Amino acid sequence: MINKQLKRLIIIVLSILILSPSFGSLFVYASFKINQEEIAKTICVQRKQVFNNCNGRCELQKSIKKYSDNEKKMQDSLKEKLELVYVQNTAEVVINALPVIESKENTSVLFEKKPIRASNLTFHPPLV
Repeated sequence: MINKQLKRLIIIVLSILILSPSFGSLFVYASFKINQEEIAKTICVQRKQVFNNCNGRCELQKSIKKYSDNEKKMQDSLKEKLELVYVQNTAEVVINALPVIESKENTSVLFEKKPIRASNLTFHPPLV
């Protein structure tokens, strides 16, 4: 029982770790929404204006742009690292022709006589 729960926990943690880069801008937005009032009061460029409609959204845009720029830089560096260099190794193959050795003996003696009988020793039908 504990083993199954531990496996589920490990699966959930690993899934979150794998999916977290794709939800990066969502995390930026969530942290902005949590701290929006504080950001609007302290960081926002338009905080001193009387009719401030920004409510810190300018900082949200900056944060998302900064995150996307960092993500692009990381992707570019990964692309550079992942580029494969193909090296073609060509082996030099040298083929030496073997000289033909002609026999000076008369081998046609074997074919001068007619065969006396055929041998049945080489063919064996399957045994059932």
